[in-house]
Amino acid sequence: MKAALADWLLRRWYGGVAPGPGLRALAAVYGGLVSLRRWLYRRGWKPTHRLPVPVIVVGNLVAGGSGKTPLTIALANGLAERGWRPGIVSRGYGRRSRGPVRVTPGMAASECGDEPLLIARQTGLPVCVDSDRVAGARRLVAEGCNLVIADDGLQHLRLGRDLEIEVVDGERRHGNGHLIPAGPLREPAGRGVDHRVVNGGQAAPGEWPMTLALGEAVPLSGGAARPLAEFAGQPVHAIAGIGHPARFFDALRAAGLAPVEHPFPDHHDFTAAELAFEPPGPRLMTEKDAVKCTAFDLPDAWAVPVRAHLPDALFSALQQRLAYRSPSHDPA
Repeated sequence: MKAALADWLLRRWYGGVAPGPGLRALAAVYGGLVSLRRWLYRRGWKPTHRLPVPVIVVGNLVAGGSGKTPLTIALANGLAERGWRPGIVSRGYGRRSRGPVRVTPGMAASECGDEPLLIARQTGLPVCVDSDRVAGARRLVAEGCNLVIADDGLQHLRLGRDLEIEVVDGERRHGNGHLIPAGPLREPAGRGVDHRVVNGGQAAPGEWPMTLALGEAVPLSGGAARPLAEFAGQPVHAIAGIGHPARFFDALRAAGLAPVEHPFPDHHDFTAAELAFEPPGPRLMTEKDAVKCTAFDLPDAWAVPVRAHLPDALFSALQQRLAYRSPSHDPA
């Protein structure tokens, strides 16, 4: 039922089917609530909390995934290489735990959420999960971080920010341009941000391009990685529980593979039975999915890492703004 409803909405958001008057009316109500909330923050009737260190917020304006996690990882690693001590704060969507969690690479995804766990493993930097993101960010500062990156935080206005970065799916962009539920937008497309990063597709003037590159497949059971080219010439089961599974499938095809597509909802909580496909064959999945499947002891199952590449000029622009906020810091 949920999958059918999601498909029905996606056809209206991205498939060229016009939303009906009922969806448009609900979108108008939603838009009024969004405007009221922002007005309350502007007037100070809902407080915004500033930190003693710079804060970068990464997010998107549409519901669903656009590439926030690869971008957050690339930003955190890139700024760490330039001398900063970043920490990442997230609410940990999909976790079963309650209360704040300091993420460690060895914990289960159910404790902290799949995306924070992946960020911790790929950066080695402090990652804090907390439904109160202001408290989580303060914990990172107390640990010695001199920069906080908030993952998926554009709409979390309680946390003050110095820079806002929107990531846009370069193929689907903002869909039909309508607010939820008539369209995919959480906020109006004209809402200003400091930087807009475009994941694939064509970046417009004033936007920054981001490209994603697949790495060698890593076996979930441990062992040596294999180049993707070694999986060519045979059917492979491709598994993606991300915001836009087609992006992963298309990337595998571009690498010369013939994927049998198995899309799942974003943040899907897998069971081993769901991954028992016929006929048997190699199972390739995103790293975000793999962190939830390592305990299944799946034979011939592989995680395919993806790395985001950003222009050096973007980091230069960020450095300039961050140094202004934190003049005592002298990044390398």
